[in-house]
Amino acid sequence: MNFVFVSLQRINTDRESTSTSLAKELSKEHRVLYVNPPIDRRTWYSKTNDIFTQSHIQDIKNKKVGLVKVTEHLSVLSPEKVIESINWIPFTAVFSLFNRINNKRFSSCIKEAIQELGFESFILVNDKDMFRSFYLKELLRPALYVYLDRDYTIGFGYWKRHGPTLEPLLMKKSDAVVCNSLDFTKRALTYNPNSFYIGNGADLEVFDHTRSWEKPEELKTFKRPVVGYVGALNSMRININLIGTIARKRADWDFVFIGEEDENFIKSDLHTISNITFFKKKHTNLIPAYVRYFDVCINPQLVNEITIGNFPLKIIEYLAMGRPVVATATNTMKEVFSAYTYLAITADEYIEAIENAMKLDSPNLQQERIKFAHTYSWPSVVKIFLKYINQVAKDKNIPV
Repeated sequence: MNFVFVSLQRINTDRESTSTSLAKELSKEHRVLYVNPPIDRRTWYSKTNDIFTQSHIQDIKNKKVGLVKVTEHLSVLSPEKVIESINWIPFTAVFSLFNRINNKRFSSCIKEAIQELGFESFILVNDKDMFRSFYLKELLRPALYVYLDRDYTIGFGYWKRHGPTLEPLLMKKSDAVVCNSLDFTKRALTYNPNSFYIGNGADLEVFDHTRSWEKPEELKTFKRPVVGYVGALNSMRININLIGTIARKRADWDFVFIGEEDENFIKSDLHTISNITFFKKKHTNLIPAYVRYFDVCINPQLVNEITIGNFPLKIIEYLAMGRPVVATATNTMKEVFSAYTYLAITADEYIEAIENAMKLDSPNLQQERIKFAHTYSWPSVVKIFLKYINQVAKDKNIPV
């Protein structure tokens, strides 16, 4: 089969996503074109700190963008056409008129790449790109159009104006919706009967507990128990007040946070608490060494519309390294992970759970966690994904 991926996430970054991982795994047996997000006018003129976006812009200026063959079956397209920044338009009907123009510009780049690759028939997978790719089903005419729902994006400011109207319409016209959480699947089923839960996966070749991981220099200075977190420090997802309360109450523990901080985190008083340390974002390949030497891994999420149903990939990564995990009791944590993690809501519950996680940890529990995590490998997820793709294609009598 031939697959084309469009996404909010670039494939050439230092952190994998659901779509990049799916694309890479599928490319082991199928031909895949991964399309990096196009550059919009606002980004073109901004001074972005993202090195991957900067590289894309520079390639456009130097006329170096285009189709790049990464492996035998995986090609990557960085679109050369700049699209317009239109999200400021207040009315969705008017926004949609200009959005169709953006979609046509974007699709013309994809069409050229598809022709160059010789894809006569292909399955288009849209990873949450609900605006730029809204009309690609009509413009590119794929054999199947699949919407990948793996985050509650419309809870964020950029998507709130038009997303609540356009995302349900996109789900309705998709041939299938695949979701990485049970909550997202329930929501998708209200718009499209061909909505399926495929779960999420981790790169278990990277998060390999059998490797001899050397303790990072940054962790060697810590002599007390280390409670660690790895991931984006986004104040709409992660509970700043909860972290502060726990750290103040347990001054005998060290708390380590690794990831990019948003403005609220940067300005928070967490930076004044002596037993909290922040490290900058690390490349995925370096993360297992840090996780390996955390005494307990945590995911102190807020409970809101954005987090309540999401599937936190970091939990699989923590468990794959055998580490004890304490996390906020969201729906997914209760439905999927309750047997292998400690769940909490309040600061006192977190403290008790962390104490128990340290006290009760054992080689047997570590092996149980690792075994469970390995049921969420990308080959397993792709197998489920392809099962539903073939099912929908058969029901629609479409050869793929």
